[in-house]
Amino acid sequence: MSRVRLILALHDHQPVGNFENVFEAAYRDSYLPFLELMEQYPELPFSLHSSGPLMEWLVAHRPDYIDRLRAMVAAGRVEILGGGFYEPILTMIPHRDRVGQIRSYSDYLERLFGQPIRGAWIAERVWEQHLVSALVEAGIEFTVLDDFHFQRAGAASDDLFGYYLTEDEGHLLKVFPNSESMRYLVPWQEPHASYEYLRGLSQSRPDAVVVCADDGEKFGGWPDTHEHIFTKGWLRRFCDMIRGNRDWLEPTTFAAVVDSTVPLGKVYLPDCSYREMTEWVLPPSQLSAFESAVKGSEGVAAVDHVRPFVRAGGFWRNFKNKYIETDEMYARMLELSHRLNALEESADADAEALDLARRELYRGQCNCPYWHGAFGGLYLPHLRNAIFKHLIACHDALDRAEGKVGPRVALDVADYNLDARQEARLENDRLIAYVRPASGGHVYELDVRKAGVNVLATLDRRPESYHGAIASAAVAEPSGETFEGPSNLHDRVILKQEGMDKLLVYDRAPRKALVDHFFPIDASLDDLTSCLDIERGDFATGTYLSKAHREEGRIALLMERQGLADGHLIRIHKTIAMEAGRPGLEVVYMLEDLPVGQTVHFAIELNLAAMAGHAEDRFVSDLHGHRLGLLDARLDIPHAEGVNLTDEWLDLGVSMRWSVPSSLWCFPVETASQSEGGFEGIYQSTAVIPHWRITADESRRWTVRLSWALDLARPEETETPAEADRPSSSAPRAADRPSSSRVAGAPAAG
Repeated sequence: MSRVRLILALHDHQPVGNFENVFEAAYRDSYLPFLELMEQYPELPFSLHSSGPLMEWLVAHRPDYIDRLRAMVAAGRVEILGGGFYEPILTMIPHRDRVGQIRSYSDYLERLFGQPIRGAWIAERVWEQHLVSALVEAGIEFTVLDDFHFQRAGAASDDLFGYYLTEDEGHLLKVFPNSESMRYLVPWQEPHASYEYLRGLSQSRPDAVVVCADDGEKFGGWPDTHEHIFTKGWLRRFCDMIRGNRDWLEPTTFAAVVDSTVPLGKVYLPDCSYREMTEWVLPPSQLSAFESAVKGSEGVAAVDHVRPFVRAGGFWRNFKNKYIETDEMYARMLELSHRLNALEESADADAEALDLARRELYRGQCNCPYWHGAFGGLYLPHLRNAIFKHLIACHDALDRAEGKVGPRVALDVADYNLDARQEARLENDRLIAYVRPASGGHVYELDVRKAGVNVLATLDRRPESYHGAIASAAVAEPSGETFEGPSNLHDRVILKQEGMDKLLVYDRAPRKALVDHFFPIDASLDDLTSCLDIERGDFATGTYLSKAHREEGRIALLMERQGLADGHLIRIHKTIAMEAGRPGLEVVYMLEDLPVGQTVHFAIELNLAAMAGHAEDRFVSDLHGHRLGLLDARLDIPHAEGVNLTDEWLDLGVSMRWSVPSSLWCFPVETASQSEGGFEGIYQSTAVIPHWRITADESRRWTVRLSWALDLARPEETETPAEADRPSSSAPRAADRPSSSRVAGAPAAG
């Protein structure tokens, strides 16, 4: 009987910034028991990719695991795969960072395990052909992508049982197709189903090479899988199946196949990722239509005949179009990468500071919060916060590399968010603020450098294709349906809390800071929380003209716009000022040409993120220190001169004061999204909206000054210069985490 070679490869990953207890649970339920069982099958080699954030955690917290893995590597039982150190989407970062991330991780792994790294895992299998050059330049010989990539290149399904050569600018790379059939058999069906599939291949495709590479977390880390895989013995039965058929079924590794066989040919693969990712990137309406079309065509012979030739789905980079928050993180990351590259070419820069900046930049490139699929990613605040924490630390390190220390202030203008319009960056030694005059004059990023927190790491509420499932499940009668054992995570619609359908509201303006509104006189807090269309002005997203003002120790951005407010043509002047050494912004609003004797309802919206919503040490208080509620409280206060928001865990305090007493609304911004355990609500930010009912006199003018201070909740009375410049850790506590333990989930996700 002709043999079949089987490559079993696992991709274990935890993202930068994930909670300690998530690392612990994944180790306990998945990584350790898998290794322990495979130690009992010395004749079954496998390939393993552990992402850099996870590997660093294992080295620091579970050195015994590393020792056991090192012994298996030395015995030739485990092949270690490399990749980008902090699991970036390689197509998203500059070529120099691709090569740097891959080389640095290969060096790290070679020091750790004493073996050269020949192969690389491609994060989320997001592929563009030019990656070949970076991979080869970084010393990589082979990689693995999905058979879906090859099918989109025109390869027939029967031709995907080996490896191919691919090329870019003369660089050659070996690339293996990963079997979707095996990924959906393992571990969801009994091992005999895999046996039947592989046995059939041994007869129809002599000497076939079959790759089964997938998330290690589905071996014990996904809901119900630990009991299925280990307690009930699925993995042991699977290994016994392989062991019992070694006369024709040979477990092997990528390197062993490369060293003993020739490629099947040459292929050029299109821009692609795994199949589900190409669907998730589609706009919600398109994704819903796509899913309906696929479901309606199942089993239709004519459609099945042409399906291999239809290139459906989208392109990963369009996550930056689908989610402005992704684009903001991406643009900030790219700005720092360019700055680092320029400083590395300077002989005067501090080399130690540059090394720190490079590590922090690489950590800030971890892919998970830059996209949204079925199971989190962008929607998880602690992962977005981690990206900004490391990017802020990179910015601080680059300042030190340039010798920028002590009190200072600067205002620079450039196209920072890559929209072909000019933004302003106001920066001192305590804060960094980015402002977009062309879109409402908003502050869209505000970094508190000592805390390592961007308090505007917010998320807009927007339609998602799965929201229909939430709405339907919320009103459906209980079906009584039960699930036996683990299942593909797409099979279930589970609402993890009551009232999920109430969260299906969508924002009409960005959830940023200094968003200018005019509302009806009788507008209520309920109107705002329901996202009703009550806007009576065109300032919230309108274009402001702007100019910069600089003087010794102080800078200011002056913006103005003429527009409509409740049918009246008025003008708003908005000035944002910053001084050296002070952790705050001064904002002055002047409204001109107001209608005499008629009341207008003016509001300034500020959203505060990066803090947990429901915990006793995260709260709102008045200017006298009296607590008004937790950060997720709904507050309707008729008279206020300011408000404080405190997060004692982050050691972050935000204080806002205004010169003209106002009414005040505060409420939580929560999203409805999907995790591995079902659909859940996630706190994203707190909206703080002082509002005034203004009746102008003959001057037709009204002015208010806002003082906005952001600092540590417990500022030190004295600091050494080193302490003042050192970025601090700001990881949220585990008790406030969403329940998702992994960002990308589905059986084909990686």
